[in-house]
Amino acid sequence: MWHGLASAPMFERVRDRGERASSGGDCPVLEFTISTDVYAWIILPLLIFLARICDVSLGTLRVIFIARGFKYIAPAIGFFEVIIWLLAIGQVMQNVGNAASYIAYGGGFAAGTFIGMAVEERLSLGNVVIRIITNRDSRGLVEALRDQNFGVTTIDAEGASGPVTVILTISRREDLHLVFDLIHQFQPNAFFTVEEIKSVNEGVFPRKHGSSLLNWRDPLGFFRKGK
Repeated sequence: MWHGLASAPMFERVRDRGERASSGGDCPVLEFTISTDVYAWIILPLLIFLARICDVSLGTLRVIFIARGFKYIAPAIGFFEVIIWLLAIGQVMQNVGNAASYIAYGGGFAAGTFIGMAVEERLSLGNVVIRIITNRDSRGLVEALRDQNFGVTTIDAEGASGPVTVILTISRREDLHLVFDLIHQFQPNAFFTVEEIKSVNEGVFPRKHGSSLLNWRDPLGFFRKGK
């Protein structure tokens, strides 16, 4: 796909051939050619860089989806990931003497990793468990969480400095900011942790935002976890 451009002439030129079209009228034809050096040192590395961004981003998402139990979308992502990777590595192997290709390959890998993580964070897929530990009256926070339709479990425990209350709740990642807001409002000095969980059976969760027939992030149900 990209290899054919390598045989282009050495200098970029634009020529008006002024040939007549088959209809008999004048039809100026503009002919564009690309310098071999421009292709080898700019265009080809740029294509490799973009291909690596795509395949590494997909790979990052695939690994995250596997870890979170999304077994239907992960194989589909892997299919496109490998095809794009083959296109990129094929161009590198055909141009083994081109140092710019190696730099573009490595740069695309780094950028793709970052972009893949950023995309996954924006999707906010999966569930987390929030563990809150406080030595103060926790009733206000517990009631506020339940008012937001979060399932809450409280446990009386003994901490290093005396009695404490442990509050456990499970939230979708997209609703995590709601829990943080309530913690900062009712227990600003509380100790809390957030942990990823692979699957949840039943439970109480806030109502999904924009629960239309076609969810904008998952119109075909690919992000539903397999049993």
